[in-house]
Amino acid sequence: MKPQQLNPAIFRAYDIRGIYPDSLNADSALLIGQAIGSEALERNQKTICVGYDGRLSSPDLSQALMRGLLRSGIDVIELGMIPTPALYFATHALNTGSGVMVTGSHNPAQYNGFKIMLGGHTLAGDEIAGLYQRSIDNQLTRGKGALRTHNITETYLARILQERQLQRPLSIVVDCGNGVAGPLIVPLLQQFGCDVTPLYCDIDGHFPNHHPDPEKPENLIDLIAKVRELKADIGLALDGDGDRLAVINNNGEIITPDQLICLFIQDLLQRHPGANIVYDVKCSLNIGLLIEKLGGNADMWCCGHSMIKNRMRQTGALFGGEFSGHLFFAEQWYGFDDGLYAAVRLLELLSRTEHTATALFQPFPALPSTPMINIAVQDENKFQLIEQMKQIDFSPATVYDVDGLRVEYTDGWFGIRPSNTTPMLTLRIEALTVTALHRIIRQVEAALQQVIPGLQIPELAVTNYTNPINRDDTDATVT
Repeated sequence: MKPQQLNPAIFRAYDIRGIYPDSLNADSALLIGQAIGSEALERNQKTICVGYDGRLSSPDLSQALMRGLLRSGIDVIELGMIPTPALYFATHALNTGSGVMVTGSHNPAQYNGFKIMLGGHTLAGDEIAGLYQRSIDNQLTRGKGALRTHNITETYLARILQERQLQRPLSIVVDCGNGVAGPLIVPLLQQFGCDVTPLYCDIDGHFPNHHPDPEKPENLIDLIAKVRELKADIGLALDGDGDRLAVINNNGEIITPDQLICLFIQDLLQRHPGANIVYDVKCSLNIGLLIEKLGGNADMWCCGHSMIKNRMRQTGALFGGEFSGHLFFAEQWYGFDDGLYAAVRLLELLSRTEHTATALFQPFPALPSTPMINIAVQDENKFQLIEQMKQIDFSPATVYDVDGLRVEYTDGWFGIRPSNTTPMLTLRIEALTVTALHRIIRQVEAALQQVIPGLQIPELAVTNYTNPINRDDTDATVT
């Protein structure tokens, strides 16, 4: 494959991602592997771990990627089929600091891609674009790396449980959406002392039951039904590669990522007063308020797993959370997003109390808010539209522009940013009261109409929700 035939569109903000075999195939994976290996060697890295998820295309892409890495002259440790956090763990346990995960994450079955860590740093933005540039400029090293295999699974699972203890038995339903985490999390939780009912925990790259994306409520319907049927203590859902966690309480209601983040923050700051906490710009107003109340240091940062991880390393933060369900523990763990580890930490907290899961989260009620609203725009215009929004006077609000635009009033906020993967602007609005929510919606509409004349946010996008599964508007798209 000639370097110029690489599709630049697959080099995204947080990872490399494309449709197999159209924009991403074995030929392009080999070339990308050589580019990654060349970049790693330039950063004085000697060895790279490689793992892959349960997608049908992953073995093919993994083999081609490793051929490219070895061609660059770097050594490779082949880990086989594992969740993404197990790959991250291997970079620590095997002292490589570097790894590539072949995964399409939560995307539909035809997608696949690469998440890349070099020297403990997760590549993002210009660094990923730089791999494309390195390829087309033929800035590629050539050598003959050594290949060896390693089974990291038992060490990874044992390490998760090393400092954890369940105080009372819990009944759990786990839905992995036929993603790669299923065969690991079921024995993990059983060894932890839980009574586990698995749901779609066998690996099937066709994803026959639902997309492995627990951020979307429609993918949690079966989990909710099973939790209610069995009267289980809690329901857990992981995404396709195991780095995100979603939670259903014992009443079969969705616990929002914001609520989950708040629970972990409260636990952490009780033991580490003044600790740094990183969270992304989509997160609830409640999170910053809770951190301030408990004496922590709130650091609102860019969206994206790579952005949060790198920010935590820079600031020494002990915990990070994303609205999408990525949870990052640097206290007693390694600072990467890990759905399996987060599940064990959550179950440990629940077992320490006599509370139900519903009662455990009652101190952190969800605020009135809209669902995530997608506004379809021309891909080439989306960044310019945000820049135009930044010129509008929103006083007396406080304006943050670390990632798109977040405007905070005393009683609510809205955030709008360009999607890094689609021709969309994503918008979320939240307030302390429904009245304030409606006021901010009108203010946002007025601002948007200055840059996109005629745009209106549909009334159906407004909800005061604690259980969004009962709505049919969770992905309100405006065109």
